[in-house]
Formats: sequence, structure tokens, C-alpha cells
Amino acid sequence: MVVISQQIREFRKSSSWIRKMFEAGIELKRKYGVNKVCDFSLGNPDLMPPDEFQYFLEEESKKTGPFLHGYMPNAGYVETREAVAESLRKEIGVDFTRDDVVMTCGAAGAMNVVLKSILNPGESVVILSPYFVEYKFYVLNHNGKIVVSETDERFLPDIADLESRIDGNTRAVIVNTPNNPTGRAYDEAILKQVGELLREKSKKYGKPIFLISDEPYRKIVFSDSKYFAPVKFYENTVIVTSFSKDLSIPGERIGYIAVNPVMENKEELIDACIFCNRILGFINAPALMQRVIRNVIEFSVDVEVYEKRRNLLFESLKDMGYDIVKPEGTFYMFPRSPIDDDVEFSKVLREELVLVTPGVGFGRAGYFRISFCVDEKVIEKSLERFERAIRKIR
Repeated sequence: MVVISQQIREFRKSSSWIRKMFEAGIELKRKYGVNKVCDFSLGNPDLMPPDEFQYFLEEESKKTGPFLHGYMPNAGYVETREAVAESLRKEIGVDFTRDDVVMTCGAAGAMNVVLKSILNPGESVVILSPYFVEYKFYVLNHNGKIVVSETDERFLPDIADLESRIDGNTRAVIVNTPNNPTGRAYDEAILKQVGELLREKSKKYGKPIFLISDEPYRKIVFSDSKYFAPVKFYENTVIVTSFSKDLSIPGERIGYIAVNPVMENKEELIDACIFCNRILGFINAPALMQRVIRNVIEFSVDVEVYEKRRNLLFESLKDMGYDIVKPEGTFYMFPRSPIDDDVEFSKVLREELVLVTPGVGFGRAGYFRISFCVDEKVIEKSLERFERAIRKIR
């Protein structure tokens, strides 16, 4: 008996490689013991949230009174939205106000709300490969079509390729910087080119083509790089982001949408996002987290810890002969597989009790993702295993 829709059946067949490897890790840990397995499959941050988060969580939890845990405006608490806007003004120098911000259930909730708000059935969204695999499902959720633009050999947007993918059916382009899975942070020159291209195409087709900037790793940028905000280079930019990674609270599901204050007819889009926040069932972002977040929005985990891990892993793998583009942010790196078949090489690593995610799961076969949000001891333990694996196939 068929009990689920055909669409969901198809979705499940192409479901996330990240989860597949995570589940494989559970089995390996059960068989060999947790301490024997080096699991780099899931981007689940291991650092503790900042002390300030714990303090304000306890303080807000102690408060009593009517409506503390009740409904609020669907856009979120005014005070929280003002705190977000002020933080954005300070951090990236764009004059956001609270009326440009909608609080959401994480970046995933934000992305789905925006796509629901802007997509007509059959319109396309361009994503850059390699990409966060859930983008495909988010677009399909709202009857859109996926168009993939390949990045160059350094994982930066290929402007010529991107231009060829945009046509009169295009409604949006998604960028993610710093990027999951590559760790690349797009520089000013690239973002200017993207903005100029979308401005030109919007004019040509007589409608705004939105740039959706997915930014959960915005604060996880290493000391030898710099973050450039896409919203500064294109007027029709919508930020979707969360506090999952910079505060190490992914399970709390708290994020927001921020619409570029200079966007024409921005009020209509913001009103649509508030409406869609409600009808998609998110209703509003969690009340307790909204109250906590407004007190800790300027804080983050210690990025130097991730940078130290990156340096250890990057230098070690390079010395072994792995071909890697050095990440400028996030807690991911995306080495080239020593053999063309990245799924097969992930199996070689699995024999060494090392779990990585094949690049095919991110739309770029021939590579694999390492998520180094793990204790440094796990990285150290893995190094001889990575070396044995590359020797096996040479």
C-alpha cells in the first residue's frame, strides 16, 4: 500500500549523503566503540556556547509573568528585531532597521519563508555547485525549479557560467559565503561582479532577480581572510541566517530574514515573509530564544579554535599529497578525492574508521567534505589513517 507522496518518495531516494554517513558512523561506533571512530560527517558544532549565552538563558528562564511564553507578532519581538538590526548596522555598515527583520526558526526556516514568498510555480532558482544539498529540496518545496551553476576550480563563482544559467524564468540566485562545503569566503571583486550581473539581468527581464545570501557562517572567518557582505553589492539581496554556528546552538532553531533596506518595494516582500512565516507553520521563532538572543548577539564562539584545527588538518593533508583549497572560514574543507570515484574513496576511509561525506552529495563529484568541528584529538588520531588511505590507492 502506498502511503506517501511520489514527490517525497523521490526526495528520499536522493536524500542527504551527510545523513547517510552520519548513520554509518552510528553503526561503526556501535561495532568498534565511539573512541575508535573519527567522525567528520556532520556539521554539528562541538564548542560550548559563550558563557554569556548560558547566563542569559538562565536569567530569562527564571522570569515569570503573563505572555512570556505566548504568541508575539509573527515577525518577532520588536526588541529582538531592533537588536538584530543594530548588530547588522555595526557589523556590515548597512542601515537596517527593525522593520527590515523577520525572526525565524533557523536559517532553514528563513530560506523556506523567502522562497515561499517570491516563487511562482515553475520559476527557477540558481544554486552554485558545490552546494548545501537541502537547497534543492527547499526550492522544490515551493514548486520551483533548480538550475545549477558550476563554480571554478577554486570554488568561486564562475561569472560566465552564472550568466548562462540566468534567463527570463529565473527568480533568485542563492549564495553561501563563507561556504558549506568548501569553506571559501567570496571576496569583494567577485561579489561586485555578481551584483552587476543580477542588476543587468533584472533590467533585461523587467523584474527583480533576488540574491538570497545564506550566512550562518558569517562570523566564522579566519584571521588570514575577511568577510564581505553580499548585501552591500546588490540592492535586491535578502539575508537568511541563524545563530546555530556562531553561538553553537543549532538545536535551538533561531535565525532571521533581513531585507536590504534600499530594495524597491521592500515592504511588500517583508509583509509576504511575515505572512509565510505563519502559514508555513513556523508561526514565530521560539519566544525564549528571542529573548536570550537580543542580549548575546554581539558574542560568538572562539573562532581561533576552529582556525587552529583548520591549520593542523590542512597542512597535514597537504603534506600527505591531498589536493585542497585552503578554507577561509566555516569548519569545513573540501579536498579532491585521490581517485575519481569519491564514494569509493569514502569507503576506503571508512575502512580506516574515518567518516567523511562524498562530494557527490554536494553536487561536485570527485571531492569529499571534512567537517572539523570535532575535538583536536580526533583530528590528530585521524592523520595516520588519512595517510594510510591515500597510500592504498596509489
